[in-house]
Amino acid sequence: MTEVFTAYKYANAQLNASHSYLLPVLKNILHSRDSTGRLFELGCGNGSIASQINQMGFDVTGVDPSDEGIAHARMQYPHLKLFQGSAYDDLAETFGRFPVVVSLEVVEHVYFPRKYARTIGNLLEPGGFAIISTPYHGYWKNLALAITGKMDAHFTALWDGGHIKFWSVKTLTELLSEAGLEVVRVERVGRIPPLAKSMIVLAKKAVS
Repeated sequence: MTEVFTAYKYANAQLNASHSYLLPVLKNILHSRDSTGRLFELGCGNGSIASQINQMGFDVTGVDPSDEGIAHARMQYPHLKLFQGSAYDDLAETFGRFPVVVSLEVVEHVYFPRKYARTIGNLLEPGGFAIISTPYHGYWKNLALAITGKMDAHFTALWDGGHIKFWSVKTLTELLSEAGLEVVRVERVGRIPPLAKSMIVLAKKAVS
């Protein structure tokens, strides 16, 4: 069994600062695709995003490896179907397939990103789509970080359980393509696009 590192800490079941720029785009994508019904959240943390999605009318199921996060989620949102688990588990075998999978600010934390991407692909129904976000990296942002001396703070080397992978549009697209997912939309959010805090990727699984 793959070891899962779960040092990410949750003080409560509330939204965090990154959700101020992630959540509006997530909701817009879900609205624009006229989506309803079942949805799976991979890396549901403390349940705060799952609760927001549930309020939009979705039947949400989610997993997170953090026992602390799931404990907060179950206390605050007992009506939601949130469980302890990880991208390294056979989630499709346990929960089935879904028309939509959401995974926000997770892929930068995983040791085995190809297993993560395959899990998303397996969770999706044919023709289903995934909404994935991760901190954005690109030439101009990296240059600005270097010039301003903020590389150390950005790369979080001293944060136990912090970011261990740093994704660009190109590398995340390649990762998802290997798992049979086609990237159809990328939005950079949180600042002007060249210096964006995060990127949100919409990827579709082929019908056959």
